[in-house]
Amino acid sequence: MYQKLSNTSHTFLLLLFVLLFSTNSFSQYVFNKNSLPEKLSLHNFTTVADVGQQNLNIQQVIAHYESLNPTKLKTENDDLGFTEDNFWAKVELNNPTANSLEYYLETARPITDLVELYIVDDSGKIIKKVSGDTMRYSERSFDNRKSIFELKIQPKSNLKLFLHLKSDGEVIKIPLMLYSSQSFIKMISNEQLFFGIFYGILLIAAIIYLFFFFALNERIFLYYSLYVLFVGLLQFALDGFFYKYVTPNAGWFSNHGVLFIAIIAVFLSGKYSEVFLKIKTNSNKIYFLFKVAYALLFFLLFCVIFIPSLLLFSYILVNVLTLVFLILLVYSIIYLYYKKKPVDSLFTVGILFLIIGFGIFILYNFGLFPINFFTQNSSKLGTGSEVIFLSLSMSNLIRNLKNEKTELNRLALVRSQEMNDLKSYFLSNISHELRTPLNAIMNLIDSISKEVKDDAIKKNCEIIKYSSHSLLSSVNDILDFSKIEKRELKLEESQFEPVKVLEHLKNNAINRANDKGLEFQFSKSENIPDCMIGDVTRLVQVVNNVLSNAIKFTSEGVIKFHIDSEMKPNNRASLIFTVSDSGVGIPKEKMESIFDSFSQNNIDNKRKFGGLGLGLYIVKTLVDMQNGTVEMDSKVNKGTTCKITIDFDVVLQEEKEVVVIEPTVYDLEGKTILVVEDNPINQMVIKMIVKKWLNTTVVYANNGQEGLNAFKTNQFDIVLMDLQMPIMDGYEATIAIRNGEAGILNANIPIIAVTADVMETTKQRVKEIGMNQYLSKPINKETLFQMIKDLV
Repeated sequence: MYQKLSNTSHTFLLLLFVLLFSTNSFSQYVFNKNSLPEKLSLHNFTTVADVGQQNLNIQQVIAHYESLNPTKLKTENDDLGFTEDNFWAKVELNNPTANSLEYYLETARPITDLVELYIVDDSGKIIKKVSGDTMRYSERSFDNRKSIFELKIQPKSNLKLFLHLKSDGEVIKIPLMLYSSQSFIKMISNEQLFFGIFYGILLIAAIIYLFFFFALNERIFLYYSLYVLFVGLLQFALDGFFYKYVTPNAGWFSNHGVLFIAIIAVFLSGKYSEVFLKIKTNSNKIYFLFKVAYALLFFLLFCVIFIPSLLLFSYILVNVLTLVFLILLVYSIIYLYYKKKPVDSLFTVGILFLIIGFGIFILYNFGLFPINFFTQNSSKLGTGSEVIFLSLSMSNLIRNLKNEKTELNRLALVRSQEMNDLKSYFLSNISHELRTPLNAIMNLIDSISKEVKDDAIKKNCEIIKYSSHSLLSSVNDILDFSKIEKRELKLEESQFEPVKVLEHLKNNAINRANDKGLEFQFSKSENIPDCMIGDVTRLVQVVNNVLSNAIKFTSEGVIKFHIDSEMKPNNRASLIFTVSDSGVGIPKEKMESIFDSFSQNNIDNKRKFGGLGLGLYIVKTLVDMQNGTVEMDSKVNKGTTCKITIDFDVVLQEEKEVVVIEPTVYDLEGKTILVVEDNPINQMVIKMIVKKWLNTTVVYANNGQEGLNAFKTNQFDIVLMDLQMPIMDGYEATIAIRNGEAGILNANIPIIAVTADVMETTKQRVKEIGMNQYLSKPINKETLFQMIKDLV
């Protein structure tokens, strides 16, 4: 009886010990001879210990494993994180059957640096098997891109498996999948089929769109081809193929290949998407964010190459930056949809598949999804679907580019002899250079003509004035032509008195006609409104160009100028100008092209009469911009009649603008003006204009920097700012003043831009940086005084 109790107590204590041991360390998997598994995860029977940077040998681990504080694996896909630590895992297999068992153990990721498996049998014999991409591929225990180990379990035996994992900062995962021979072959076969399709699609897409790049010379195809190529290389590296086929001898590049390829792939994905979505055109802020993200990528690449100690953080950062680019891409698409910008729906679907695929893959990496074929290859499925849909969207792009190029080629054939960017640039710059000396000539001659008493000198001054205005008119035609080329010409509406304006033009035309010995006849109807609203400057330009042409091409005879009006509904009226001459006329075959740029009747006429050949081109453009009409009727050697009709709003009598009488006395009542101008001649012109102004002090600076310095010793009421100056130009100086660099009290001082540049982009830029007014050269003294008076 005592013996039975003793045996029972002994058995109970033994079971209790086993139970406690199993709870704190690991369990043993026992094979059942009646149901041998084809595929099995050993995570429920495995414990793992993080030993940090300790380099333990197998004897130390066997002897002290329990003291390393091992913990049980929670899932079949546990994530041990981005780390450089050493990990040891332990699992025990028991084969109670009378048969020898053969299995294949799959563990770690293909890119794990070091994977060592130690097999300890009942006799204590240790067998070592190795894998990992820091060693030569030929040194692996099993010829496979993955960390695969072959296990032979003898009948009635017990094996203890100790697994050692080490990496340089990549994510360490410790799946422990056991495959029978049949299931292992099936898995490999399925993978080969899937990988063949996947990499085949990527390779074909990369090659095809590289050909499109060479054929169409559009860089977006190069970005897309390289993006597909490097996405494929990234998957190639993560799957272990890069190590197997490209760097089988391991080494530095093998260890860093995944990082390099990932950084380049992320950069190309961003660059391709940025160009495809036209981010630079659609949003400067998003474009800036892309630039910042690129800079971070290149900084990371620099760290990978030159700062090895940051390798651990590099793996984390490349994943973070990948996520940043995905978020930036999604934000860009949402933004473009919100702004109702065109976005290819196939591109959006492709990005959606990529996000879904990588989202599942990331969750799988964090151990939130189990190991199966779908979760392991979700990134490939997402990438493959993305490439298919992006390739379809690129096909749409090819079709659009083809249509655009066809249209551009058609337009280029029509306009190639007339317009090009070089011509516009040249004309704009030369006209700018001409206005600067004209500013001096016109103001100086005006001052001289008022001061001299001699009639002969006054007559000569009038000739100079007439010639200067003629030259200025040609310069304005050149500038307007340049604006038309760049589509910058704009209309500005204001109230004007049509009869007064047109009679002034008539008086000038009479003088020019009389100089050539021509008769000039002027007539007007009585129903012309007193006041209208429109662009009076362009109206004057249109009528003046037509009158000038009539006088120019008439050697003898008469010039007739008639003005009429026709009332229309909604308080509008048509002004009708008819100019006829008895000049050389225009042949019928030339009538269709007479309004083209640089066109005159014929070459002989151009030599005989001179001129730029821009007048009627500008007339037609300005009339079209105001929704008017131009009608030409001409007979060779009998003359030409030109009829122009333009509609304007009529100002009711009670709303007629009060005419401000020009002041006879120019008095600024003690104000001080800062003139920032680098040209001595222009400084002299301004001195001549303001020398007769009462109670006015003027200080001159030769550039923007001198202007800023002048604020330190002077108190100014207004600034006249040239734009093009050395050292610091007018734009930079204005921005500095508005930013308080000339003193907080001067930050809002009135600033008038005084420049020979009359391009619309310049006017817009002047407003954007905070200038109050814009005045073009040559300077009109009345306009300058009134502008200053209004501001101070």
